[in-house]
Amino acid sequence: MEINATLLGQFVTFAILVWFTMKYVWPPITKGMHDREKKIADGLEAAERAKRELDEAQHKVLALLREAKKEASHMVDLAHKRSEQVIEEAKEQARKESTRIVAQAQEEINREVSQVKDALRKQLAHLAVAGAEKIIRRNLDESSQAALLDEFVAEI
Repeated sequence: MEINATLLGQFVTFAILVWFTMKYVWPPITKGMHDREKKIADGLEAAERAKRELDEAQHKVLALLREAKKEASHMVDLAHKRSEQVIEEAKEQARKESTRIVAQAQEEINREVSQVKDALRKQLAHLAVAGAEKIIRRNLDESSQAALLDEFVAEI
């Protein structure tokens, strides 16, 4: 096999092409590949970080929801207790008020009974005086005085 000038020219051309490619073309391609690889790695890392943050956020949200439910339940319990307390206070106040009203009514009744007794005493005294007056005026016999007294007693 003879190496002729064409083959030697092709070899030199190929060597120049390889040298030119290695010197000027290959570095930007490898740099682009490395940059792309770094971007992909950064993207994957960011995706993992975002996934972890999402998981943490979901856990925080669940914890906050549990806490909010506990707090809401506690507030509802406090509201129930407060309403029961208000009801008991209202009942106690109503009991006191009813006791006061009953006592006031009893005093009113006692006062009216006393007034009625006084009026009856006055009427009785008036009737007694009227009866005595009639007896004195008639000064008749004893049978008419007895009849007069019976009439007086009937009036009383």
